[in-house]
Amino acid sequence: MLFRNLFTRRWLFTTLLVIAALGVLVRLGFWQIDRLHQRRDFNSNVIFRTEQPPLELSGTVSGKELAGMEYRHVVVEGEYDHSYQVVLINQVYHDQYGARLLTPLRIRNSDQYILIDRGWIPADEALSGSWSQYDEIGLVKVSGMIRAPQSKPDFGRIADPTPVTGGERIKIWKLANLDQMAKQMPFPLLGVYIQQSPNPSWTRLPYRTEPEPDLTEGSHMSYAMQWFTFAIILAIGYPLYVQREERGSLKGRSEKATPYNSEELIS
Repeated sequence: MLFRNLFTRRWLFTTLLVIAALGVLVRLGFWQIDRLHQRRDFNSNVIFRTEQPPLELSGTVSGKELAGMEYRHVVVEGEYDHSYQVVLINQVYHDQYGARLLTPLRIRNSDQYILIDRGWIPADEALSGSWSQYDEIGLVKVSGMIRAPQSKPDFGRIADPTPVTGGERIKIWKLANLDQMAKQMPFPLLGVYIQQSPNPSWTRLPYRTEPEPDLTEGSHMSYAMQWFTFAIILAIGYPLYVQREERGSLKGRSEKATPYNSEELIS
C-alpha cells in the first residue's frame, strides 16, 4: 500500500522527479568517491617521486617522459639565455606580492632548452621588464623539481594573450603556459619547467622556494557522505510523506461522506 500510492495518477509525476533526484544524489556521491581515489593516487605518486634520487638531465632529453614526472627532483647543467626570460605574476613570498622569474636554459651537450623558475622577485621589479641584475653568466648547475605547465586558467581568471608572429614579445604571464611561451622563442622548449630549490649559499634575489603540493585527501569523503545522506532522507521521507497525505485525504473523504444526525447535534 505504501509504495503503490507513489505511482497513482496523483503522485506519478512527483515520484518520477524524486527518482531522478535520487539518481543525481547517488551519482554525486560516487563522483566524490572517485575524486577521493584520484586524490589518493595523486598523493601516492607525488610521494613516490619525491623519494626518488635526483634525475640528472644531460644530452638529449625526452619531453614525454618528463611530462609524467612532476615533483621529481632533478639536476641539470647548462647556460642561461637571459634575453628570452619571462615572469609569472601574482606570486606571493612571505606575504609580499611579486613574480617568479623564468629563464630558458640550454642543457649542456644538447640543443634542447628548458625553462628554469629561478625564484621570486618583487612586483615593481617584475613589472619593469628589465631583469639584467639577476643574470647568471656562464655554466650553471641547477637543482630543483620538475613542474607541469598550466594551459588553462582557474575558473574565473583571465587567460594570457596569444603571442602574435612578428608582434611584441610577451614578458609578463599569469600562467606557465609553455606552449604559448615557446611561440615567441627561437628555440623549442621542453614541455615542463624546473622550479629551482633553495640553497643555503644563495641569500639574494631571486628567492627560491620548494613547491608545496597539497597531499591531504580534501573534503571528498565528507561531501560523498552528505550526498548519500540526502539520498537516504529523500528515499525514506518521500514515501512517508505520500502515505501521510493519502491518509489525510482518505479521512477527509470519509468524514464528508458520513451524514450528520440532527438529534445527535441537538443533544
